[in-house]
Amino acid sequence: QVQLVESGGGLVQPGGSLRLSCAASGSFFSINVMGWYRQAPGKERELVAAITSGGSTNYADSVKGRFTISRDNAKNTVYLQMNSLKPEDTAVYYCNANVNLFGVIYDYWGQGTQVTVSS
Repeated sequence: QVQLVESGGGLVQPGGSLRLSCAASGSFFSINVMGWYRQAPGKERELVAAITSGGSTNYADSVKGRFTISRDNAKNTVYLQMNSLKPEDTAVYYCNANVNLFGVIYDYWGQGTQVTVSS
């Protein structure tokens, strides 16, 4: 079993910054892609950013230039640095990991962390 534990959400004013962290634990061979998704009330879950084990990244157009995804493979942890936050960034943010369980690939999700951008 693999667990993803997120931290770092909260309330921030427009223009502010937050850093999310997500640590994977359990028994597995490797983690391929790790990413962050978000879901605002009444909207579908959407990809925010993703990063491969080799460091290649992908961002939603709405966050390019403001958010930075990174990972520490030794710690099985992915980070999301969010700068210049806007009210429309308000959502529950979910960590996702594409895990190689010794030859079988599974997707795992964190429990979600609330990010609220408001004055």
